[in-house]
Amino acid sequence: MPAIYVCPKSQVPEAARRLRPSHLVTLLDPADHMPTPDEIPGHRHLKLGMHDVTVVRGDHIPPDEQHVRELIAFAKQWDRSQPMLIHCWAGISRSTASAFTVACMLNEPGSEADIARRLRNAAAHAQPNARIVAIADMVLARNGRMVEALDIMGPASIAFEGHLFALPVHA
Repeated sequence: MPAIYVCPKSQVPEAARRLRPSHLVTLLDPADHMPTPDEIPGHRHLKLGMHDVTVVRGDHIPPDEQHVRELIAFAKQWDRSQPMLIHCWAGISRSTASAFTVACMLNEPGSEADIARRLRNAAAHAQPNARIVAIADMVLARNGRMVEALDIMGPASIAFEGHLFALPVHA
């Protein structure tokens, strides 16, 4: 069964060696750098520069519609024969929101709550960035169901850094 794996930046090298993903998504502050692991072809590494914020603040670059559209377009190229690996700095917010977005994109409308429950079961620490989810909800025409699904997840466990986990894709 295909899966989307999520982890913090610190675990990417080991996760890439172990999982051999075909695609990698990096969501980091624009000034942060993440080299493409040797196991992944460079054209299959999407790097999105954004801060982990939900509102526009000073010099922070918030996630925007272009970021979400790039994520969705990149994920549409994934044939699901190998895992996809998604990471941000801590593996808690931007990456879990992106994994949720990709999973929703690959599943039928109306499955958002089920995907959110699977995400919570896989990662008690997951706290998806609400801005990414709201934009994805609009882009994917989910009529608020993705945003509502975040409430179904309930509060996240407090964590400084997440751990590697899999979100199965049932599409």
